[in-house]
Amino acid sequence: MDLYEALAGRRSIRRYTGDPVSEGTLQKLLDAARIAPSWSNKQCWSFIVVREQSRKEKLAASMPDENPCKGAIAGVPVVIVLCADPAASGRPDGKEYYLLDAGLAMQQLMLAAHAEGLGSCWVAWFDEAVAREACRVPEPYRVVAFTPLGVPARQPKPRPRKNLEEIVFSEEWGNTGVPG
Repeated sequence: MDLYEALAGRRSIRRYTGDPVSEGTLQKLLDAARIAPSWSNKQCWSFIVVREQSRKEKLAASMPDENPCKGAIAGVPVVIVLCADPAASGRPDGKEYYLLDAGLAMQQLMLAAHAEGLGSCWVAWFDEAVAREACRVPEPYRVVAFTPLGVPARQPKPRPRKNLEEIVFSEEWGNTGVPG
């Protein structure tokens, strides 16, 4: 699968078969995350690989019932918990770069998962204190997000996306026109 195919084909998966994820594949995904870019190459992220059922259930319990991914967490073979140390990243111009840095690493992991035939789903709607306790995450680390990881039970159709003309400006805000 080439890069553009992976970018266009990745979906948020919320139903999984329960088939195991091999150690070799998991290593490849974590390595894809490891080599992600970060502000000033700080690499402020850490990952927790969760397979233990009771921990997965605690992570699911950290999510509100309205979260559409809640049902997937306890039944999936692996959950990857993304943590980051805000102090180990930068804060230029008041921007919390640890969030961007961690997000880039998770996106690379999720794209690699798709390329390997696995599904994932960005989960950021949860009670951080409960998730922190479930995985014993120490201060000053923050639990930024997590993702279920496994073989998709089905492949959802693409969600609508805005046209380039709606989001791209030329030279300054408001000048419409996508480079041709």
